[in-house]
Amino acid sequence: MGADMTLACTSDFSGLVRGKGFRTADLGKRIESGVGWTPTNVQITCFDTISDSPYGALGDLVLKPDPGCHVDADLPGDAGLSFLLGDIRTLDGAAWECCTRSILKRALDGFEKTSGLEIRASFEHEFMLPGGRETRGFTLAGFAARQDFASALLRALDGADIQPDGFFREYGPDQMEITLPPKPALRAADEAVILRELTRAAASAMGDRATFTPLVSPDVVGNGVHIHLSLWRPDGSPAMWSPEGQDGLSDPASAFVAGMLRHMPAAVALTAPSVLSYRRLVPHRWSAAFNNLGRQDREAGVRICPLTARDAATRARQFNVEYRAADAAASPHLALAALVVAGTLGLRDGLSSPPATTEDLSVLSADALTKRGIVRLPTDLEAALDAFARDEAFRSGFPERMPDIYIAHKRGEIAHVSGMSEEECFAAYASTY
Repeated sequence: MGADMTLACTSDFSGLVRGKGFRTADLGKRIESGVGWTPTNVQITCFDTISDSPYGALGDLVLKPDPGCHVDADLPGDAGLSFLLGDIRTLDGAAWECCTRSILKRALDGFEKTSGLEIRASFEHEFMLPGGRETRGFTLAGFAARQDFASALLRALDGADIQPDGFFREYGPDQMEITLPPKPALRAADEAVILRELTRAAASAMGDRATFTPLVSPDVVGNGVHIHLSLWRPDGSPAMWSPEGQDGLSDPASAFVAGMLRHMPAAVALTAPSVLSYRRLVPHRWSAAFNNLGRQDREAGVRICPLTARDAATRARQFNVEYRAADAAASPHLALAALVVAGTLGLRDGLSSPPATTEDLSVLSADALTKRGIVRLPTDLEAALDAFARDEAFRSGFPERMPDIYIAHKRGEIAHVSGMSEEECFAAYASTY
């Protein structure tokens, strides 16, 4: 059943989707005119507090919905949900400095001008459906227990023209993972945003609640977001793999990965942007704790994904790398922009990636890590924000004022949870994400 109301939406600094509604009958008009938006909205944290804003009560913007990102989903109970993602623009039509979708478009434009290549990406999301302590990881019985939810979510995703690549029962209690197939980078980020919203909506319509929080408690496996990236030529041929390249990386892929590794301590401020994110980014949590390139290592900062194809042409199309230091507290647009900016810097500076690691880095000394150019990622959000503030080259890939506005946003989030007990902090993030 179609929805009577439609929302024009944006994925913001908090990683949440906010927007304004209008009659669905007015959709054509609103695609043309947009809806009014307020600059200080960008400083609304995930807890609905407002961080320091350079805009105050001044200014007006327009949120222009993109008809290519229209979701018209059917949910259990004959409910309908209709929304469009869009871009925030100034009144003269220019991209606004803090619009996450526009920031990603800017980053992709810079990459394409630097490299002459294109990026395809895909997102893997882990989430939990609280309501028990069932583990039954990867079992048929564990999946069957949530079959009704899975079917409802797949029907909802059909309304957004999204077909998941995989859907399974993960290891943690009531944890599931859903993976999306590779798409052009902007579409991949759009689909990641839509997936999260429809997952929550389908669960809510069934009287349940889905959470993508990085951690539900200290002793439970976390929920990550793994971002897969590959490089392609404009003619559709793959540009990521070279059988002669170190670890199978072509020259441009090696430079791109090296840029991601060099700037990862700053990038995690955007890809793992919650206080709890850093409780997950520790050794032996199957996440990422170092800025390393790894092979067959699910604790690498960037992992070279295995190839199953035998012939060279198919291997070239299959080859990709996976960035693992991310979670769903991040806007997919902003997280992907961070990786694109860092990779583009690697290309600009002519970097080459180091040999992939194959061992447990947590047992190596600091000197041994330093000799290999490997550093421990920031261990809390404040340290990550400081790294972002210091990395001038990385900051230059974003609109001029955006990094400082983002840092102020996140410091407001830190201040909100600073007086909470551990239990209260975990509960606050679980209910938010």
